Amino acid sequence: MTEPLRVVSIGGGHGLSALLNGLKKYTHPSRNRKGEDEPVIDITAIVTVTDDGGSSGRLRREFDVLPPGDIRNCMVALSEDDALLSQLFQYRFKAGLGLKGHSFGNLFLTALTDITGDFPDAVRSSAEVLKIAGRIFPSTASNVSLEAVLDNGTVVVGETRISRARRRIRRIRLQPGRVRPLRETLDAIARADLITLGPGSLFTSVIPNLLVAGIPKAIRQSRALKAYFVNLMSQPGETTNFAASDHVRAVLDHAGGKLLDCVVMNNSRISPALRRRYAEQDSAPVECDTAAIEKMGIEVLQSDLVLKGVKVRHNSAAIARIAVGLAARAAAATN
Repeated sequence: MTEPLRVVSIGGGHGLSALLNGLKKYTHPSRNRKGEDEPVIDITAIVTVTDDGGSSGRLRREFDVLPPGDIRNCMVALSEDDALLSQLFQYRFKAGLGLKGHSFGNLFLTALTDITGDFPDAVRSSAEVLKIAGRIFPSTASNVSLEAVLDNGTVVVGETRISRARRRIRRIRLQPGRVRPLRETLDAIARADLITLGPGSLFTSVIPNLLVAGIPKAIRQSRALKAYFVNLMSQPGETTNFAASDHVRAVLDHAGGKLLDCVVMNNSRISPALRRRYAEQDSAPVECDTAAIEKMGIEVLQSDLVLKGVKVRHNSAAIARIAVGLAARAAAATN
């Protein structure tokens, strides 16, 4: 292939960072163990900006900037020198009046926003300075907050409070209710071969991006293949007892209708010891109810996606390999 495969990854949190970290290796020409040329990809990350907790929340309140935390994690994931940059950007001050608890990367983006006068410009400048292997855009330049309606009718405002609600979420919305995406975001979606949603917190990392006016429409109109990467484990309250099909229905409901071509799920076994540990936090492996998803007219792909370790995490290399394969398939189908 003479042109790189264009992948647009939408989400937030550690799930998006894991995918980006795996995709990064495909941004330069390389060969696999069989001596075959690997596809080369072009990455665009579209990141949620509703975080209101920790260092990001403090900076939002004190400087009226968009929350830099998820953007920072994506920068680290896509950095060509992720070892050094990770140490620097993820460094948290352990002491100091006003500094304690802040990460260096958050302060860096906040300072650059003040210098440039615009958060998206600060992100672009940071990417150039740090030689990021791709582009990163906030899903909107507007200062938005997240609002949830729970199953008992209670309205909870703020991402942090929503994640602690411990009740089933009926609906998520943005305040203010109608905000626009960046032009660059819509252009990237239009040109994409593959658009990924997730992995990441369903209601606080993935869906908020779909509430930005114009993004669902742009995704539907794009010729790209659209894939949703389902979480490995449920999140207490937010997705307790959610099967994979429940995740998909929530995405489609908030996006206003059909949006996905395929769903990627893990089919490997979580060890009994890890299951017990997570059960203490009211978390369990997400049920892979393939038949229910296929009835929606959506293809299901299953593979071993779990990184072996003391926590249940996505294997960056495994999910990136699937994403690149889907992008190549989509590009071949349109040529």
